[in-house]
Amino acid sequence: MKITFLGTGAADWKPERDRELATYRRNASALIDDLLLIDPGACVPDALACFGKDAKKIRYVLNTHAHKDHYNAQTREMLESAGATFYKMAPGEVLMLGNYTVTALRANHAVVNDVAVHFLISDGTHTLFYGLDGAWLTFEEAAVLKKGGVDLAVLDGTLGDQLGDVRVLEHNNLPMVEQLVAALKPYVPRFVISHMARTLHTSHEELVLRMAPRGVEVAYDGLELLLED
Repeated sequence: MKITFLGTGAADWKPERDRELATYRRNASALIDDLLLIDPGACVPDALACFGKDAKKIRYVLNTHAHKDHYNAQTREMLESAGATFYKMAPGEVLMLGNYTVTALRANHAVVNDVAVHFLISDGTHTLFYGLDGAWLTFEEAAVLKKGGVDLAVLDGTLGDQLGDVRVLEHNNLPMVEQLVAALKPYVPRFVISHMARTLHTSHEELVLRMAPRGVEVAYDGLELLLED
């Protein structure tokens, strides 16, 4: 299984303002094996072009929630016109999409008139847990991860080292990530953070140094990870 991070930023990254910054992060989105897209945000067309991905190869589109940095109607229409099918999943729902078994799990993230979900995606050999956006993990999510078999967990890292911020009720800061990783290391061998806020993080290089001793990788736009035996 190959995971391409098309975007790794939170909602406060704006292309019209930040595109030329060396630190630029597009809004969070990921592509699995060039076939399955998670979150059709407004930055996806630019990311596909930048990283040499063909929209016509994408067959399945999933959405974690309806916030505008994760869902854009024009992007969805573009992908559907290119041959993809959009799936809106409810917590507890399981779908077979080609070779993938996709399970939606309720996320701890507030969305008006919607329910945010995380995804467990298995190709029969490897399994990815995709946990953006959300604070901590729910008891049900933890129970699933404790069963084992998950090769990589992508966790929300929105808030940096920000403490005393009410947004920790629906996003992780880095101390929260550290506690999650410490608790889940017996069950999950590899962790990555994504969805970093522009205003709450230092440089990518400093963040890598900050998280490396904790055994946590830091995603960046265009990063490709290969899950293999």
